[in-house]
Amino acid sequence: MRLVQVMIPTGKREAVLSVLDENGIDYALSDEVSGRRYTALVSFPLPTNAVEPVLDQLREETGIDRDAYTVVLDAETVVSERYEQLEKEWTEGEEGERIARDELVSRASDLAPDWVPFLAMTAISAVVATAGLLIDSPAVVVGSMVIAPLIGPAMATSVGSVVDDRELFVRGIKLQLVGAVLAVGSAAAFAGLLRFGNVVPLGVAEVFAIGEVRERLSPGVPSLVVALAAGFAGALSLSSGVSSALVGVMIAAALVPPTAVVGIGIAWGRPEAIVGSAVLVAVNFLSINLVALATFWYQGYQPEEWFNVGDARKDTIKRIGALAVTVLVLSSVLAGATYASMERAAFADQAREETESLLAGEPSLSLVSFDVEHGSAFPFRSPERVMVTVGYPPGTEPPALADRLAERIGAIDNGRFGLGSGEGVTVSVRYAAVETAGDGAGAGDDAAQAFREGGMSGVQSTASTTVSSTSSTFSPSVTLM
Repeated sequence: MRLVQVMIPTGKREAVLSVLDENGIDYALSDEVSGRRYTALVSFPLPTNAVEPVLDQLREETGIDRDAYTVVLDAETVVSERYEQLEKEWTEGEEGERIARDELVSRASDLAPDWVPFLAMTAISAVVATAGLLIDSPAVVVGSMVIAPLIGPAMATSVGSVVDDRELFVRGIKLQLVGAVLAVGSAAAFAGLLRFGNVVPLGVAEVFAIGEVRERLSPGVPSLVVALAAGFAGALSLSSGVSSALVGVMIAAALVPPTAVVGIGIAWGRPEAIVGSAVLVAVNFLSINLVALATFWYQGYQPEEWFNVGDARKDTIKRIGALAVTVLVLSSVLAGATYASMERAAFADQAREETESLLAGEPSLSLVSFDVEHGSAFPFRSPERVMVTVGYPPGTEPPALADRLAERIGAIDNGRFGLGSGEGVTVSVRYAAVETAGDGAGAGDDAAQAFREGGMSGVQSTASTTVSSTSSTFSPSVTLM
C-alpha cells in the first residue's frame, strides 16, 4: 500500500476532493499557510495498483501536473473499513501488484548509479571474479556477483524505453556499454598482471583446465535460460516494488564470470576462449534487456502524455523485435555448442564401452581409469585424445592393446558434425601393475578406486599413442589391501 500526498494549487481544492470522494478514498486535508501558490495538502492511502490510475485521473480532471508536488510513500498499515473495501475493489481480479509509473521511473533511476561508483564497483567485481576463477573458488566468484552494480543499467534502459524517458534510456545504454568494456579491460589487465608477474605460473592448458574457467568456455542453451530468468526476475521485482538486491546477484551471475573469462582469454592469448565467453556475455546482456523490456511493456507501462503513447509503443516493439532477432541468432551458436556437447558425451560413452568390451576378453586386466580430452575450438570442441589406464597382475606381461583399442575407437561414428567420431583421435594406453590381497572379482574395482584416490604411487604415463601404433609402459607394482 502507498500513502499519497498531493499539494493542491489555488482553485483546485474542490476538484481534487471530488475525485477522491468519487473513488471512495479516505483523505486528510491540511491547510497550506506558507504563502505560496498552494492552498492545501491532501494525504490519502491507496492500494499499490490504484496509485497510477488515481493520479492519472487527478491530472486529467483537475489539471494537476508535476508542479503539484505529488509524493508517494510506502505505507505499512492502514486501519480502516473503507480502505479495506477500496483495497478489495482494486486487487480483485488483479494478477499481482504493480507500482505506479512515476514510482517505477524513480526506482529505475535510483538503481542506475552515478558514474564514479558504478565504474569503481564494476572494475572491482571484474577483478574479484578473475581472481576467483583462477583459484577455482566458487565462493570468491559469488562474492564478485554481490558487488557488481549491473541490475540498474539494464532496468533503466527498459523502463526508459516503455515510458518514453529518453534521458533514462540513453543513460542505461551508456552504463551497460561502458560497464562491459571496463569489466573486460579490468579482467584482462589483472589477469595479465598475474600471468606476466609470475603470480599465477600456469600454462595455457592449465589455466583453461580450471573447472570455473572451463565451464564458461563453451556455453550452451542452459546459459540462455539463466539470462532470460534473470531479466524477468529483475523486471518483476522492480515493478512490484520489492527488493532487487538478490535479483541483482542473479543478473551478475549471468554477466560477471563470463566477462572475466574474456579477460583471462585475452591475457593468455586464446582467441577461441575469447569468442566462446564473449558470445555468452553478449547473449546474456541482450536477453536480460529483451525480457525486462517485454515484461514492462506487457504490464502496461506507458508514457504519461497520451500523445506520446503511440510513438513509445512503436519504438518499444521495434526494440523488442531487434533484440529478439539478435538473441535468436546468437542462441543458434549456443544451441550448436549444446548439440556438440551431447555428441561428445555420446562419443565418450561409446569409447568407454569399447574399452570395457575389449578388456572383457582379457580376464587378467582391469580398467583403472578412462578419460577423453577435447579440443578448445568454439563452439564445436571435438574429441582429440582418449587416455586409458589398464591394471595387470605383477609378474606378467600384459598384451598390447593400443592397436586394437585404436581400431575400435576409430570406428565410432555417431557425430553429424564429426564431433562424436573417433576418426583422427589419439589413443594413449598406460599400464599399472596391480597386486591385490585377494583374487576376487572386485580386484579391478579396487585398483580403479586406489588410482582415483591417489593410492597407486609410482604409476607412470606413456607417451601419446596414435591410432596406428602400439606402446606399453609398465609401472611398479602396487599392493591393494
